[in-house]
Amino acid sequence: MNKVIENRMWRYATKKFDSTKLISDEHLAILIETARLSASSYGLQPYHIFVITDIAIREKLKPVSWGQSQITDASHLLVFANSTNFDEQLVDDYLNRTAIVRDVSLESLSAYGNFMKKNIVNLPVEAKEVWAAKQVYLALGNVMQAAAELKIDSCPMEGLDAAAYDEILGLKNKELTTTLALPIGYRSSEDTTQELAKVRKTKETLFTYLK
Repeated sequence: MNKVIENRMWRYATKKFDSTKLISDEHLAILIETARLSASSYGLQPYHIFVITDIAIREKLKPVSWGQSQITDASHLLVFANSTNFDEQLVDDYLNRTAIVRDVSLESLSAYGNFMKKNIVNLPVEAKEVWAAKQVYLALGNVMQAAAELKIDSCPMEGLDAAAYDEILGLKNKELTTTLALPIGYRSSEDTTQELAKVRKTKETLFTYLK
């Protein structure tokens, strides 16, 4: 089997982690860099990612995560939080980074900056939050697949009380709200879910080729 496919067959939503196994600093750095390099609309990355090892914080988060043990048993807990509102500063910060990284003038980027501001900054607040949350899922997918390449397990979790997370993590005054959590670590041998065959739609059902 092709290695790319093999890694995706290996990956599953881990239900029980081995709390004695920790991700190495090297592998954690790779996953963090993968998240940083993730694609996002316009490259704006309207979100923040919390990397949580503090067990006290994770114990607080567990009850508001439907009591799921992955929150406390995984090696690390990543919490993705999307922007709830933003203004032109989000675009201006991106333009400033672009000018520095690509060694170009800000003036040369002004037309593109105005285009971005017109299309997203003027959106209603609710639409901004939906757009930002969509960008989180791009980063999530990248981290999960990179983890599979490293044979690190993960479990994307929307089953949580976002408002409670926001309170515990102090997000209310940061114009951020919790989108989802991603425990990462190593599967327990007791997790029988890993033995189940992966169920997906057939190629014939899922794809249409227009030639």
